Amino acid sequence: MTETRIPGNPLEFICRCVKQRRVLWTYHVHMRLRNRSISRAEIFESVGTYEIIESYPDDKYLPSYLVWSRHHDEVMHILFATDVNSDHVRIVTVYHPTPSEWSDDYKRRRKS
Repeated sequence: MTETRIPGNPLEFICRCVKQRRVLWTYHVHMRLRNRSISRAEIFESVGTYEIIESYPDDKYLPSYLVWSRHHDEVMHILFATDVNSDHVRIVTVYHPTPSEWSDDYKRRRKS
């Protein structure tokens, strides 16, 4: 079994993979994109705005990162799983954050 590796610079790794279209789309995200009115193009086009807002280096299958992104006036969160060994990212889910759960800039979870 190959050891899972954490990217040295996760944001740089994610952005490079997205720019090079080294992206796998999970079944889950396929179902969600249509229901949430978010297109693949918006994810690709917003790569210049990506910011990691949460890190899950010990996630079940691969290290993953919740990324804040803006496409025009719309903020979205994208959960990327990073596969350094295969040199690609997987998009697990994407959504528009809700104001009740996130800070005004949608970068920090509100305390419950």
